[in-house]
Amino acid sequence: MALRLPPPAASAANITSKNRGRFAGGIDIRAAANQKIEHDRSREAYTSRPRKSPSPLGTAEEMASRLGHDIAVANLERLFWQQTAGGDRPPADGGSSGRPVRVAYQGSRGSYCQEAATRAFPSSACEAFPCAHMEDAFAVLEDHSADRAVVPAENSLDGPIDRNLDLLLRHPGVRILGELVLPVNHCLLSFPGAPRSGLRRVISHPQALSHCRRSLEALDLEVDEVCSAAEAAQFVAENRVADTAVIGSKMAAREFGLRVLEPDFQDQHLGGNFNRFLQLGLPSHAQGLSSSASTSGRRSEQKTTVAFTLEDGASDLFRAMWIFESRGVKVLRVDHRPNRAKPLRVVERGGDGLGTATYLDYVFVLDVEGSASDPAVEAALVHMKEIAAFVRVLGSYVCTCHPR
Repeated sequence: MALRLPPPAASAANITSKNRGRFAGGIDIRAAANQKIEHDRSREAYTSRPRKSPSPLGTAEEMASRLGHDIAVANLERLFWQQTAGGDRPPADGGSSGRPVRVAYQGSRGSYCQEAATRAFPSSACEAFPCAHMEDAFAVLEDHSADRAVVPAENSLDGPIDRNLDLLLRHPGVRILGELVLPVNHCLLSFPGAPRSGLRRVISHPQALSHCRRSLEALDLEVDEVCSAAEAAQFVAENRVADTAVIGSKMAAREFGLRVLEPDFQDQHLGGNFNRFLQLGLPSHAQGLSSSASTSGRRSEQKTTVAFTLEDGASDLFRAMWIFESRGVKVLRVDHRPNRAKPLRVVERGGDGLGTATYLDYVFVLDVEGSASDPAVEAALVHMKEIAAFVRVLGSYVCTCHPR
């Protein structure tokens, strides 16, 4: 019998459970179907107008009256360290005024994104809150209900989260101010005091289940999919469900008082399993501002992300990359998204009466080494404007990687 979660409140993200039955020889997570669902959601979000859901903190006017937003923004200059080597760290009390930095994160309480937000900002200097919809994390920045937002960008096994890149392109006022790479730690969680021998099923998000395939096979328990592992953990805790374990984060265990039966429950891959998160903000607050993630066991580097379109499409991509590489600027990452402003590209096929050919057009996105203010990067960006119809710097920022 599959776990049945009750309908959530209107403000909460929905949880659904699909019984996959007892698995004797293997686990069928139905990855292809799940990927199609995520693709459809991404395409729908990209082709629709941004949702203007009400901020969980109220309107910009209410925020200004309650917290004195202008004063809070002024104090950010003292809350964040400069994006240079050896910059000063912000005071632990959140600045002389003691006002916290408002940090939005995508997902629910207990999510991996909340975990990333707390790693990026010390709890004493920030006040983090969840955004149920991905678009909301951008909306609260634009209406000044939040000073920063932390969003997931990529998993090293499953690839990028295209929807957040699409949202970055759709919200030109939002910039990338920082990047955080964290190792994945899927934990097997249960209600405190419940005997492990009494477990009948394991539930989690399909992605987490796919990361733990071999570990789940060894348990030989019923496996159910849910839309949100964090909300499933909350349900198990609040309803004292003793026969169900959840694959979730350590943050979920701490938030809802669950017991960690087994940390690092994910299958062990040779190169590891990592999540990449972006810290977002507005350009008016971007200069000299950064998070204050712990420096313990981390590696940091300066990066710039630039988006552009090319008249000849992918055929000209090598020219764009060479503009950076020829100046000693390493290209670190290449991505592309559909060009919503000009979806189709029509090209002549030659002068022998071959007519024209029509292709889909794309926005290309490069991560390059260095800051946009570095002379070599700056010169490359000037050159890019000569060959590209559209060029936009999505952000210059410090990338912080925690290998363990």
